Amino acid sequence: MLREIYLSTALLAAFGLVGAGLVALVHMGTAERIEANREAATLARLHEILPDGEYDNDIINDTIVLGHALLGGGNHLVYRARLGDEPVAAVFAVIARGGYSGDIHLLVGVRADGRVAGVRVVSHRETPGLGDDIEAGRSDWILGFDDLELGDPPVERWAVQRDGGIFDQFTGATITPRAVVRAVRDTLIYFDAHREQVFEPMPVDDVNDVDEEAHTDE
Repeated sequence: MLREIYLSTALLAAFGLVGAGLVALVHMGTAERIEANREAATLARLHEILPDGEYDNDIINDTIVLGHALLGGGNHLVYRARLGDEPVAAVFAVIARGGYSGDIHLLVGVRADGRVAGVRVVSHRETPGLGDDIEAGRSDWILGFDDLELGDPPVERWAVQRDGGIFDQFTGATITPRAVVRAVRDTLIYFDAHREQVFEPMPVDDVNDVDEEAHTDE
């Protein structure tokens, strides 16, 4: 009787270990695919803001983490685009606080001369048919930031029309575009004050790591 109990316990333990191992293997494979898909989606959005021919560095790996209230608080990744080692633009992953249904995650591209290269929505929970017009696939509203800069328009005009600014609000939805306009304006203010920090060269160790990974993949 005891032998049967021990045998059953051992079998259950073995099945448990095998099952845990299979789950771990599946998770590892799935995690790699999820990360690859995430990187591909990020690169596609970056290319919407900065076409591939405008820079020649590995923009996905040439990044810096910056934290400031103007970027939405917390730490935010910034992708740096360079051409022949010269800064071309920085694309900030920022958070627009105060959306109608919560935070709005954006990519805000700023050229080295301070002009907006482009803005794209990464994720949001705004009302379908109203607030989701911030998406480039829904309307061309988000394209209205292209090539603008601080002073053009003046800082006080970086607001929706209801607040005395130049940007359209949506019918029945002013809160959403107001949050996005404010986030883009604040990103430009941050960039203007921290331009040199944004484009600091990658540490030598990080550059070597990227080169080694590239050779490993070949």
